[in-house]
Amino acid sequence: MIDLMKLLRLVLLFIIVAHSAFSQGKPEASPAPDPYYGLVSGSDLSDRKRIELTSDIDTTWARWKERGYSFGFLPAKTPMYSTVNGILSTPYMIQVRGNPDEKNKKRWGYHVFEGYAKDDKSRITMLVNKHVEAAKPVAELYYYSTVYNHDESAYNWFRIGSDVRQHSFMFSRDKALFYGSLKLTNALTLGNIGKEDVSETKPEGDDESNFEKDARFVNYKELKTSGNGTMFYDKDNNIVVIKVDGKWMKLVVAPLPDDVDYKF
Repeated sequence: MIDLMKLLRLVLLFIIVAHSAFSQGKPEASPAPDPYYGLVSGSDLSDRKRIELTSDIDTTWARWKERGYSFGFLPAKTPMYSTVNGILSTPYMIQVRGNPDEKNKKRWGYHVFEGYAKDDKSRITMLVNKHVEAAKPVAELYYYSTVYNHDESAYNWFRIGSDVRQHSFMFSRDKALFYGSLKLTNALTLGNIGKEDVSETKPEGDDESNFEKDARFVNYKELKTSGNGTMFYDKDNNIVVIKVDGKWMKLVVAPLPDDVDYKF
């Protein structure tokens, strides 16, 4: 009669050997991919990798309640902001590219950069192809204040050249202030302004929606409040005028000398 303990040992040994053989023949399961951090192959023919970082879509994210975060985005389609708690540095470049679902990858599909001031509302903004003007798409750069409209007062000065006060060149919505000298390598064209280009009344509503009418009001306002030395070409009367001592005066011109003949 077989000893009971020896029989139990044989059964246990058989189970261990069978389990070991089964395990060796079964491939190990691959770990589940990380949904937030991924290593992606450069191509099907390469084992080289690149990094992709992804945030979840969550319409209940608290920041979506703040206009500065949600403005221009659809929280139901846009991943939450990803944050780097440190200085972001690269020896190469930072690039913003187009994509099939453009409106949910950049604000409205055209904002490529925003930098906020210490009030966390005022910001410099760069965008591309929001408008087409003079037969070409436009890239735009401006410093926006804390209000959300297109009124002239909503735009601060954007200085180019240096950070020294009363130096360099400053730009706002309808004004440019040059503290430095201006050297042209081609012609200077005065504004060709006639009655159809000015309006004494500011149109009601948003300036972006009424841009043509509002531009005529801007012309009127700037000419009305302009200082001495302001010049423009009066296209209705074919004269050049200049403001002298607070009055508009005709600038005297004369025909070219007989020995001067331009080929253009």
